[in-house]
Amino acid sequence: MRLSAPVLGVTVLALMWLGPLPDLARVSLTAHMLLHVGVTALAPALLRTRLPFRLGAPALAAAAFAEFAVVWGWHLPGPHLWASLDAAGFALQQASFLAVGVAVWSAADAAGRLGGAAILLGTAMHMSLLGVLLTLAPRVLYPGVCGGGPFGLDPLEDQQVAGLVMAILAPAIYLWGGLARLAPLVREGDVP
Repeated sequence: MRLSAPVLGVTVLALMWLGPLPDLARVSLTAHMLLHVGVTALAPALLRTRLPFRLGAPALAAAAFAEFAVVWGWHLPGPHLWASLDAAGFALQQASFLAVGVAVWSAADAAGRLGGAAILLGTAMHMSLLGVLLTLAPRVLYPGVCGGGPFGLDPLEDQQVAGLVMAILAPAIYLWGGLARLAPLVREGDVP
């Protein structure tokens, strides 16, 4: 039996939200990043809405910018702490991660092969940059949230591992999507 992409996307979300990660994310930044990658990148890649029309450049730019702003905004210390300590903050964070994730993948589909690849590769770059910043930060950016959980890491190590998850796993999903869009163009000789 083969499952459809939307069924797999809902399954990913169920595993992410009904499994142990939400509770662990309150005390472990690594668990938070695993949850983040699943909800922002993996599930939306499967759930995206295939629009029956092409979006104009302003709408494509708005989707990409909204995803960037939401991801970076929730990783500022104040909003991140609110989402870690408050159920309403956590629900809003997760809903906004999913919404902008679906928007980016849908925009990439609507932008055509080359435009879609540009959107996904740009998203991979900013996710990677955020992950690198978390990994290389000389101090803990989220005191009280980093260092707990089942991984046995001290707070700075937890932040560094979380940064690596963000810098490697999320960009890998977007990179796959971007390269999948470019491959037919390269085979057809349409890319200069």
